Amino acid sequence: MEFTIQKDVFLKALQRVQGIVEKRNTMPILSNVLIEATADRIELTATDLEVGMKCAYTATIAMEGRITVSAKKLYEIIKELPDKDIHFSTKENDWVEIRCGKAHFNIVGLSSAEFPYFPKVNEYKFVKINSNILNEMIEKTAFAICHDETKYNLNGIFIKSLETNGATVLKMVATDGHRLAITEKELDGEVSEELNKGVIFPKKGIFEIKKLSEEGNCELLLGFLDNSAVIKKGDMTVVMRLVDGEFPDYTRVVPANNDKSIAINRDDFLHCLKRMAILSSEKYKGIKLELRTGSMEISSSNPEVGDAREEVEVNYAGETVTIRFNARYLIDVLSVLQEDEIELSIKDDLSPAIVKPAVAKDFLSVIMPMRL
Repeated sequence: MEFTIQKDVFLKALQRVQGIVEKRNTMPILSNVLIEATADRIELTATDLEVGMKCAYTATIAMEGRITVSAKKLYEIIKELPDKDIHFSTKENDWVEIRCGKAHFNIVGLSSAEFPYFPKVNEYKFVKINSNILNEMIEKTAFAICHDETKYNLNGIFIKSLETNGATVLKMVATDGHRLAITEKELDGEVSEELNKGVIFPKKGIFEIKKLSEEGNCELLLGFLDNSAVIKKGDMTVVMRLVDGEFPDYTRVVPANNDKSIAINRDDFLHCLKRMAILSSEKYKGIKLELRTGSMEISSSNPEVGDAREEVEVNYAGETVTIRFNARYLIDVLSVLQEDEIELSIKDDLSPAIVKPAVAKDFLSVIMPMRL
């Protein structure tokens, strides 16, 4: 195999696959990127058997072929080369030669025969989703993904399509058992059977989709193949194995009788929480909210450091209530919202609270209080 490619193109291609390749070295081949030279382009493929990515880039091909090389080492080499065309070729025994200007590298590769199969997905039915909408939906739910590997059915985002008032709505839900985030947006066109049933996208795959959706406003294509989801954008394809498990019935977690509603300026509330969190305990980040008519006092105390309190103006006209939360959970929710005013609704000091925009109806988060 032999080809010539612009440095910035090759670097961008290698940068894309760094998040995919297996870091734990359980199988050496999974730390490698598969490079295939065909006709007038090269294709790069990386996988960790859960999430895989294939992308194509223009290059001048002198000889077709395929080889796998350490994704990390190749990226580090290309990053430091001068801004000139890169000449890439294979030699005997799976060695690779890289030339750029006066720099010359010889690195060892592995035969492409051992590399896992990447499915062909051209002929499958896809749903079109705007990248900005997808990015916003992931942003508003990803913070609540569970990171406890033993709760595997919570290690991702549950995605389901629903019919609401004659419109098709895409809903995303994530929870770690302490908090829940739900967001929804209208979808155009038909949706697949898998989305109608509901599927769980894995955490690693979700973050790869987010990277794709952040690269400018465009249409992303979403489809399904066996027990995997497929996302296409131009010459790039991401395939991820869906989480095999039942997502809990999140509708039962959303409280229906929170009768105390508090309207608060999001920015004021967020910055106050950040200040109070400084003196909360490092592990639990506990803060106390004391609600009174027209105001809310937020306080924190840590015997080893000190204590702090601050009053925030709120629109509230009910009885005095004291409730404790993990400050980080509230901060995470407020950080993904853009609205000027948010609504906090509670029942008592032991029941879960709801945080949502005061006007928009496409997002809500449920947060469990701390019991001290």
